[in-house]
Amino acid sequence: MSKVLVLYYSSYGHIETMAQAIAEGARSAGAEVDIKRVPETVPLDVAKGAHFKLDQSAPVAAVADLEKYDAIIVGTGTRFGRMSSQMAAFLDQAGGLWARGALNGKVGAAFSSSATQHGGQETTLFSIITNLLHFGMTIVGLPYSHQGQMSVDEIVGGAPYGATTVAGGDGSRQPTEIDLAGARHQGELVAKTAARLFG
Repeated sequence: MSKVLVLYYSSYGHIETMAQAIAEGARSAGAEVDIKRVPETVPLDVAKGAHFKLDQSAPVAAVADLEKYDAIIVGTGTRFGRMSSQMAAFLDQAGGLWARGALNGKVGAAFSSSATQHGGQETTLFSIITNLLHFGMTIVGLPYSHQGQMSVDEIVGGAPYGATTVAGGDGSRQPTEIDLAGARHQGELVAKTAARLFG
């Protein structure tokens, strides 16, 4: 049984919802899955003023946790076409793991959200994937075996590089069933890949 960590940062709950779907997909493939979030770095009064979702149930991760897993799936909202500063600050503390090669050969994947369809989801996924490649990880994306990302009948997330969703400018749009199906599929693929590599 492979061990999978879904590591996320979510300001408004969209990525939290996607993280749960990713975990569901990984569990369906027989993986042992933990969901953890990175610490909030925004001052509490600012977070409250911006209506951040502060009641998330996932425990806060420590950098030392990362090497305990066969696979790590990283998700964060888009910030001007790149990962959030909260996730970047967390990953920036993993220099010791990098220096020891502690994550070499493990499976990595990325997922994201943005306010608009063209708000930088793919560049955000690549900013995460770049970090994971520097850690020496083997990347699993979201192939077109998830046919939902091909739809032109409605706004859908998803890219070959990872599961995504569109939150809307005011954050009121929640992940659709197609978006969640993509997240579940990616989680399943990551778990199956990890099982092949480490089983």
